[in-house]
Amino acid sequence: MENIQSFLGNIWIVRILSSIIVIGISIILYKILSYIIEKGSQVEKVRGSSNKRKRTFLKLIKSIIRYIFIALTILVILQIFDINVSSIIAGVGVLGVVFGLAIQDWLKDIIRGSSILSDTYFSVGDVVKYNGIEGKVLVIGLKTTKIQDLKTSNIISIANRKIEEIEVVSNLIYINIPMPYHVPLETAEKAISDITNAIKQNNNVDDCIYKSVNELADSSIKYLIEVKSNPIYKLQVRRDALRSILVELTNNNIEVPFTQIDIHQK
Repeated sequence: MENIQSFLGNIWIVRILSSIIVIGISIILYKILSYIIEKGSQVEKVRGSSNKRKRTFLKLIKSIIRYIFIALTILVILQIFDINVSSIIAGVGVLGVVFGLAIQDWLKDIIRGSSILSDTYFSVGDVVKYNGIEGKVLVIGLKTTKIQDLKTSNIISIANRKIEEIEVVSNLIYINIPMPYHVPLETAEKAISDITNAIKQNNNVDDCIYKSVNELADSSIKYLIEVKSNPIYKLQVRRDALRSILVELTNNNIEVPFTQIDIHQK
């Protein structure tokens, strides 16, 4: 009994035991909150893709809570060991200013990342264009956004501070159909009707519309059509559409014009 009282009377033993208890309580509380957040994330996932933004925020909240618990636990343990927490916080504030200047680009990425999430500029699964590359958004983080190049399947990481350089790709594809000048307008538009109907039958095409005459070029009249499709399939949809154009022009006995140069001799 005396040994136990002597053991508990040691101030350092008491502080160590108190610290262990504080750490244990912090872990338990964090696990409970994480469980609640995970359950919420699973519910949103079941409801469908329209809640992608909510699931992203739930993951972000979980990450923030983890760091808050770590910081608070460290401060409480320091207080247990009679370390002046106030002076440490003041010192950290001064160092934070210096450190902030050194990592301002990193801070810009975090601010922009938060802006992407809050404003829903684009979401996971959207197709965006950056530096001439079109890719599917895989991950939106606080610091970087990762996309997968549709042409090469390469993974590209983009700093969030470059959000102004990122374009959200439309689900519309515009294609000019060139026809010779000697083809009457009625004949051309009848062929275009066949073309739009054929394109609608292609895979991953939602709709195809004839817009009108788009350009009176040097060697042809260009008629514009609008193809609607998920941007993820944009490249293949365009290839299939061009094939349908060639097939239907042939079926209508219309040749694809090519650039001609007329030479006049005196």
